[in-house]
Amino acid sequence: MATENELIEDSRRGDRAAFAELVHRYEDRIYRLAQKVCAQAPSEAEGVRQETFVTALEKIQQFENKSALGTWLYRIAANLCFMRLRAKRRSSTFSLDAALDSAEETGTSGLDRLPDPASDPVAEASRRQLQEAVAEGLGALPSDYRIVVFMRDVQRLSAEETAKALHLSVPAVKSRLHRGRVFLQQKLKSFAPLSQ
Repeated sequence: MATENELIEDSRRGDRAAFAELVHRYEDRIYRLAQKVCAQAPSEAEGVRQETFVTALEKIQQFENKSALGTWLYRIAANLCFMRLRAKRRSSTFSLDAALDSAEETGTSGLDRLPDPASDPVAEASRRQLQEAVAEGLGALPSDYRIVVFMRDVQRLSAEETAKALHLSVPAVKSRLHRGRVFLQQKLKSFAPLSQ
């Protein structure tokens, strides 16, 4: 099996099979990132995923190996999300209900790792209520904070990796992460599960 660096070099020489392997390795992560960053416009996630790899293919010669390939792809995807969100804001308004419905349908609320309450309907209802509250909080976050929270808390990237991907300083990443978390804490402060 070829290493990532070998695949990158082969892709630069025009080897489509090598690039297809890179797409295969990263497409799920890029799609999940697009879902989170474009939470206010969930229908954009698939387009962002596809456009990220089209852009990467066109610009693979410009990739300098100064950061990980994944970081470079995250940067492309995040920029595409922001451009699409700006365009949508100019042309229409967003529906928070649609964003929540999409998060619920795809199971991407970030709470899919909670223990299964199985036979306890009250616990299940409380878990569902918390899931909806978190999805609503994430959907309401400004996109600049949402992407940082997603990359750090869901994707588990380091502050340095996140900073490189978003062309930010590490202190800016930490600041946005802190503000995003505080926003979510405030949003969840009023959350009162059914079991209480």
